[in-house]
Amino acid sequence: MFNKPQFRKRSTLIAAVLTTCLTAGASFSASAMDSVHFLIPGGAGGGWDGTARGTGEALSKSGLVDTVSYENMSGGGGGKAIAHLIETAAQKKDTLMVNSTPIVIRSLSKVFPQSFRDLTPIAATIGDFGAFVVKKDSPYTSFEQVVADYRENPRKVKISGGSARGSMDHLVAAMAFKAAGGNPRQVRYVAYDAGGEAMAGLLSGETELLSTGFSEALALAEAGEVRILVMTGNNRSDAAPEVPTLKELGYDATFVNWRGFFAAPGVSDADKAEYVEVLKKMYATDEWESVRSRNGWTEIFKPDAEFVSFLEQQETEVGALMRELGFLK
Repeated sequence: MFNKPQFRKRSTLIAAVLTTCLTAGASFSASAMDSVHFLIPGGAGGGWDGTARGTGEALSKSGLVDTVSYENMSGGGGGKAIAHLIETAAQKKDTLMVNSTPIVIRSLSKVFPQSFRDLTPIAATIGDFGAFVVKKDSPYTSFEQVVADYRENPRKVKISGGSARGSMDHLVAAMAFKAAGGNPRQVRYVAYDAGGEAMAGLLSGETELLSTGFSEALALAEAGEVRILVMTGNNRSDAAPEVPTLKELGYDATFVNWRGFFAAPGVSDADKAEYVEVLKKMYATDEWESVRSRNGWTEIFKPDAEFVSFLEQQETEVGALMRELGFLK
């Protein structure tokens, strides 16, 4: 026989627990952002595309954002998407545009008239190192062999990249061969319109070496099309521990291409803070770790004012290298 007062007390306790659980669930749902629309300044399959879609995957699967959508907008070296975000700012409150080091390079070289100052910097989120790859049947089996040929005759080594002369792929190659004792101005850089065309140039024998992002190099190597000779991180990557760094080969050079996100100009401080917070929370999720490790990315979280200071510093450093190579006066 039940003790009635005790039964009522237990029922009350169970009801309280259920209420607490339901409230917590509602609170979690309410804390998720309604939507994020990722604006990608390049085509499918590139580094910007992979960063936006990987970030969106982690945010969606972890429940931090309810609805994620994507829009690829190529043109003008990224300038078309930047101009679009500025011109339609009032309608773009849920939009984050992905970008990276090229926004600094192309602004300095006047590829487009805008700079990061015309947008709302939210945060740098990841770093992708540079890499140099050869086709799988190349006679080059080490980067030292490439350097030896370059020192003997720089014209012997043609290097392809998926963007114009003076772009990031070109600058990373110039940095590497300068560190190896070569003249960076003598780098024979062959510019292609996109990474896919640069890869085709390598595979057809038009060039001997491809300068590209490490995450893109990993995908190409996994497909069995290339071998990665070297990468530009401080340390080897867990994603490809067999690939050496420039530094360990004796060439004092490192490079990391940050990638991150910008909102439209005029976004409120509250909205900016919400974007920063949701990206910060993302790092603690299993879904993000799955995306990050798959792509060989390193985490670089520089939010808001710290991001702006970082961009200003990069302008100075990249500008100095561009002037040394003759791309800026």
